[in-house]
Amino acid sequence: MLLLGIDIGTSSIKVAIVDAASSKTLITVQYPDAETPINSIEPNWAEQDPEMWWEHVQQAILKAHASKKYNPLDIQSIGIAYQMHGLVLVDKHQKVLRDSIIWCDSRAVEIGNKAFKNIGEEKCLSHLLNAPGNFTASKLAWVKENEPAIFEKIDKLMLPGDFIAMKFTGSISTSIAALSEGIFWDFKNKTISKDILDYFGFNESIFPLVQDVFSTHGLLHSQSASALGLKEGTPITYKAGDQPNNALSLNVFEPGEVAATAGTSGVIYGVGDTLHYDKASRINQFAHVNYTQELNRLGMLLCINGTGIMNSWAKKWIGDIHDYTQMNMEASTIAIGSEGLQVLPFGNGAERIFNNKIIGAHFLNLNLNQHTASHMYRAIQEGIAFSFRYGLDIMRANGITPSIIRAGNANLFKSTLFTEAFVNALNVPVELYDVDGSVGAAKAGGIGAGIYASSKEAFHHFTPIQTIEPTVSKKYDELYQDWLQSLQKFI
Repeated sequence: MLLLGIDIGTSSIKVAIVDAASSKTLITVQYPDAETPINSIEPNWAEQDPEMWWEHVQQAILKAHASKKYNPLDIQSIGIAYQMHGLVLVDKHQKVLRDSIIWCDSRAVEIGNKAFKNIGEEKCLSHLLNAPGNFTASKLAWVKENEPAIFEKIDKLMLPGDFIAMKFTGSISTSIAALSEGIFWDFKNKTISKDILDYFGFNESIFPLVQDVFSTHGLLHSQSASALGLKEGTPITYKAGDQPNNALSLNVFEPGEVAATAGTSGVIYGVGDTLHYDKASRINQFAHVNYTQELNRLGMLLCINGTGIMNSWAKKWIGDIHDYTQMNMEASTIAIGSEGLQVLPFGNGAERIFNNKIIGAHFLNLNLNQHTASHMYRAIQEGIAFSFRYGLDIMRANGITPSIIRAGNANLFKSTLFTEAFVNALNVPVELYDVDGSVGAAKAGGIGAGIYASSKEAFHHFTPIQTIEPTVSKKYDELYQDWLQSLQKFI
């Protein structure tokens, strides 16, 4: 009995096939090999074509099939993880009306700020657990204001995972978790927010059917089954945003547990059980994958837009290196602190940790007679680690004080240099696990299908491959304080 997991990332699509009985991952693949571009028509805009995601999903699944490591007809469930907050709009024929305005797009910041003020800051925070900010609701409001002809054609609003599930099945559904990440869910009244609907002038009919995260979100129709060599009627049994899913992948379900990811963006994600909120809305709180109307399980998410994307920019544009392994080797030849070179890696749109301010990415103290590309590579990874420290200090001020952080052995955590910088800058040990979001989505689909009786059963064999302890945290703290002084000039 096999489980298919799909992770719809910003840079690529990842697919995993997991054997349910052994919990063994048979194969993981990525498509495309090169990083998927983000369309930036205007400064601080970010869009992607949802139909492109669907094409890449199909190609990734066929790529996995080509390995011949399993029989595709043995796949019993499909779980989907997806980049959060993206806005997908379709008409009554399920045709995409415009490119998706994705998570790092900043065009709706002022719309969200105005809504926060006019609805009432305390009311927003106490009911929505967030300011409307730059989330999906504000992006939809931008479409209403600026593209009224498109807005009038909307039949359903979706997030990226909802769209892919629709392409598989022809059915459209969502969840409380998805509504909460779009800032549509009222946690106090436990319903779609009347305040948001009334203020922006949205009709509730544009929302899909609301179902549990772990439930049947449609059955694979004949066309998709035939094209992908899968069994018709295979159920989609799980959909969740990538950060809650990454937490699930690391067996983070209960209050006090904390996960971190360092992909295109960086995230620290802790689980709580109270309707707590950061008064500055720098930390965002959403329904976790195991949230129910009876059981509060809330994901406290701190996101840093400019992390891995800064490292990938360096690989592409600095020096003559186009391989992360070589880049990390070059960086490792430079001493801790990069001989005074500092990097602020915040060049990927408005940052919530700075109250949705856009400060851009910066190299500081660059000495043209001293610093080389190798210095830049190291300074970038140290700057990313310091941005995580800045974020964790905000979370500490809001009651999240992890004794250990779980992370997947993926993306930036594959770099020994970055991992050591991260552990020492934060002064918290990190457990690394051989797992990624697509594997987590596959197991979650197994939970949703009832193949696993519980999350405990799904993660029965879950053990870390490595634990990294702080060893030079005092040195990194000194460097961080200098970096923080530099940052303060921009915020």
